[in-house]
Amino acid sequence: MQKATNIVWHEGEVTREDRHKVLGQKGATLWLTGLSGSGKSTVSVELEKQLLMRGSLSYRLDGDNIRHGLNKNLGFSAEDRTENIRRIGEVAKLMGDMGIISMTAFISPYIADRKIARDVHEAAKIPFIEVHIDCPLEVAESRDPKGLYKKARAGEIKNFTGIDDPYEAPVEPEVKINTAEQSPEEASKTIIAYLVKQGIIPEENSGEEKKEE
Repeated sequence: MQKATNIVWHEGEVTREDRHKVLGQKGATLWLTGLSGSGKSTVSVELEKQLLMRGSLSYRLDGDNIRHGLNKNLGFSAEDRTENIRRIGEVAKLMGDMGIISMTAFISPYIADRKIARDVHEAAKIPFIEVHIDCPLEVAESRDPKGLYKKARAGEIKNFTGIDDPYEAPVEPEVKINTAEQSPEEASKTIIAYLVKQGIIPEENSGEEKKEE
């Protein structure tokens, strides 16, 4: 619910298309969703690196990092998870308007919450690309990089996704990655291929080819 009143959106004189021309790309949001330990952060780190090497501007919005600042006042109840996703959806939308490719690495376990983020982007005509980082629970739990599954099994953490809280997998994600079978490098190449196909970033080396002509 919006509490502020008497507010008006102010358009600038620089258009989204102007920024696209400067950056040589379109803004978009890659929404990585999956279980804890599925590889979301690992894939996003590799993807950001590969995009930079191609000359594409991107920024990684990591779940833990966001909770250190913007969302540090939120917990992990269903209500707080919803607000967590709403806020980051709005931030990602603004970055997309700037012409930046943002990638979010959040569990974002509920379909309804992810739809809120998608709807915000669709209303603003900014590409929203849901990337399901698929990984069997037993594989994610065997990795357990933060020891969270162990604590959840012991009852030390409540409302933990995959243990005592559900994970609602995407029904029709734009991209699906199985990190039990694909390396972070392979996963990133799959995502980049999708971005190229959608015309968000150009084919690699197209800039050099034009200069040579």
